[in-house]
Amino acid sequence: NFNRPSDVTWDRAGNIYVADGFGPNNRVAKFTKDGNFVKSWGQTGSAQGQFNGIRGIASDAAGNVYVADAGNNRIQIFDGEGTFKSQITNIGTPQAICVSGGSPQYLYSSNSNDSESMDHGEIYKIQLNGQVVGRFGKAGKMPKEFGMVNALDCRAENDLWVGEIWNWRAQKVTLRR
Repeated sequence: NFNRPSDVTWDRAGNIYVADGFGPNNRVAKFTKDGNFVKSWGQTGSAQGQFNGIRGIASDAAGNVYVADAGNNRIQIFDGEGTFKSQITNIGTPQAICVSGGSPQYLYSSNSNDSESMDHGEIYKIQLNGQVVGRFGKAGKMPKEFGMVNALDCRAENDLWVGEIWNWRAQKVTLRR
């Protein structure tokens, strides 16, 4: 049973991955494209493959699954079967994540730093190997400022839709190369 799932993603084969991490489950659940349960992985903790508040989930063209493990200040990367591959830890407290289309692909992650403060307006652009190639934004209400980013959509490398809870809006952001 789900307990407050926070996000969902699909791989190229149509498999569905649900981030079930706001409640006590702290797991990823995998389903077929027809909705049949396949498996789940994860539990509460800080070791590899464990989670402390999953906020976002995304997948890349190679079938890897990226999990925003906010309570542990990292993004964990798994293959499509749930085998741990690596983690990214130099990106603050990730909330929303997405993987761009095209080639090369990029991972975008919002950073809340401290979920109780207003200082949470950064978005990181990250290569899939974990190298941060840029970051932008700051907390605020003006264009290109953000108030608690909780959703990212990045179908193209430099075009993002950014959903914000505290500002009750979505902004389209186009990055310059």
